[in-house]
Amino acid sequence: MRPYELMYLMPPTVDEERMTAVSERLQSAVTGLGGKIDKATPATRRRLAYEVAHHRDGQYAVLEFSLPPEQARELERTISLTEDILRHLVVRRDE
Repeated sequence: MRPYELMYLMPPTVDEERMTAVSERLQSAVTGLGGKIDKATPATRRRLAYEVAHHRDGQYAVLEFSLPPEQARELERTISLTEDILRHLVVRRDE
């Protein structure tokens, strides 16, 4: 298994319930693909450097996990199908 880090951005209009639901969905997707959650950082509101989908602010969250490399593409697919995520980035962490 390889260590990864996922940073995702949600609109500022997302309420606490939906933020929790998105976080739980991503965590269950990782564990369902045979991965392990290392650390989940809750979403925080920040000012964006440029507008994304007509928003100047956004809710950032970070998820650190380990996942088999062949399952990373399936996780990317799950993330792209989630409506409340405007942008995301999955990077491999150094071991």
